[in-house]
Amino acid sequence: MTDSKDATHKLWGGRFAGGPSPLLDAINRSIGTDFRLWPHDVRLSKAWATALAAAGVLSADERDALTSGLDRVGARIADGAVPIATDEDIHTMIDRLLHEEAGTVASKLHTGRSRNDQVATASRLWTMDACVRLDDAVRGLQSALLMQAESLTDAVLPAYTHLQRAQPVSGAHWMLSHFWPLDRDRTRLASAARGTAVLPLGSGAIAGSAFPVSREMLRELLGFAAISHNSIDATGDRDFVAETLFVCTMTAVHCSRIAEDLIIYGSSEFGFVKFGDGFSTGSSMMPQKRNPDVFELARGSGARVLGDLVSMLATIKGLPSGYSKDLQDDKRALFGAVDLLLLVLPAMAGAIAELRVDRARMRAAVSSAMMATDLADYLVKKGATFREAHGAVGSLVRQAEEAGIELNALPHERFTAAHALFGDDARDALGVDASLAARNIAGGTGPDAVAAQLREARTRV
Repeated sequence: MTDSKDATHKLWGGRFAGGPSPLLDAINRSIGTDFRLWPHDVRLSKAWATALAAAGVLSADERDALTSGLDRVGARIADGAVPIATDEDIHTMIDRLLHEEAGTVASKLHTGRSRNDQVATASRLWTMDACVRLDDAVRGLQSALLMQAESLTDAVLPAYTHLQRAQPVSGAHWMLSHFWPLDRDRTRLASAARGTAVLPLGSGAIAGSAFPVSREMLRELLGFAAISHNSIDATGDRDFVAETLFVCTMTAVHCSRIAEDLIIYGSSEFGFVKFGDGFSTGSSMMPQKRNPDVFELARGSGARVLGDLVSMLATIKGLPSGYSKDLQDDKRALFGAVDLLLLVLPAMAGAIAELRVDRARMRAAVSSAMMATDLADYLVKKGATFREAHGAVGSLVRQAEEAGIELNALPHERFTAAHALFGDDARDALGVDASLAARNIAGGTGPDAVAAQLREARTRV
């Protein structure tokens, strides 16, 4: 029969004469957040038992009893076992269940190990898995963008700077402009995953384990790429959390920018795209409404994830070396950001796949004034400097605006008056297709350049 102190099953407390205040328990209890770490804690605990046995700390029978007991604990949790009031965190809960499954040998598992290196290891394992899931989700959004881009090679729309019509581009080129930022996100995500895959287990509380456990064995068993170099750094390091949060933030920002384009282009004033039924909502009052809620929620997610990153950086910037309990909040920020993105990314991919594009509306938005740069380039090819060509074409644009007509509707004599090098073929430079065709430079919006870009994009997904 256990006494009341044992019944709480805390992993600490021997040096205290009395129990903690309920108020401390309330603020200290983290199992509501870290419960999801249980598969990783079970896995690393099995690896620790194996390493302890290899070091001669446990017998083979004790190792087997612990590993089979941990398997049963994992099965119980997977089947719905829930924490009890005295489970401070998931590590305490697993320890309690292991005692129920394996008996007193469970008390040997924590030999040479601290919750500091234990939780750091479980958190890294979770983050390594999260990076894989995030990469899959980002790739899914890229695939949706690529699918739309491949269908828009014949579409033309205005590109905007300062949200003012600038120059015509192909629909595929515009869509792919959102593909490549996500590709950079995946590169950053791979880097964050590499930084995460550094094993802290064996670092103990701060000074390293006093038992000759093979950390190389642990690294291999748990699938880490490297071993931490310094036990003080290993237990207090949350750079991997901050780096993953930064990637999440950049991805959320890029989702927000995609969303902003589509929200604007889907408005009645633009009408370039129409949202599908599966990812739109209506109004409780106005029957005609079709609201792009997915994109608005995606746009809002950028602010939330940015908040998670800032809170993490603000937390770790003020900490001394080693572990401090402030770091318990790292998981709230990380889990929240990852959870949000794993909702946003598939929803955006689905909404983009359902988009319908109004090619006629897009092309109608392209005015001849948007080829003003092409007209200036025409003069340069005739021998003018770009500065004088810019001035000449600018005067023509002003005249067209004052007359309320398109640039290509100005009489020919206005062209020759603006610059003597304008010939009878000057208006040819104001054609949309000619403008696109002139920009076949790598990365440009010309047909050949866009085809090459599409081929490269296909290799990325």
